[in-house]
Amino acid sequence: MLSEWQDYITTDPEVLRGKPRLKGTRIPVGLVLGYLAAGKTAADILHEFPDLTPEQIAACLNFARDLCEFEVTA
Repeated sequence: MLSEWQDYITTDPEVLRGKPRLKGTRIPVGLVLGYLAAGKTAADILHEFPDLTPEQIAACLNFARDLCEFEVTA
């Protein structure tokens, strides 16, 4: 069972100016998504950032998916 992205991602206005980041790190979600968009694999990212886990990378994708599904109603 996949964990919710909220288990792995946080924001704090005092850290990275409030950008979403992986909990316990200063690694912004956008950085991980950028690596994936550039064609890097999860294994590539884990090699570059050995303290990350596959679950954290999946959480970044789930976070992005939820943002895309967000609807504003008037």
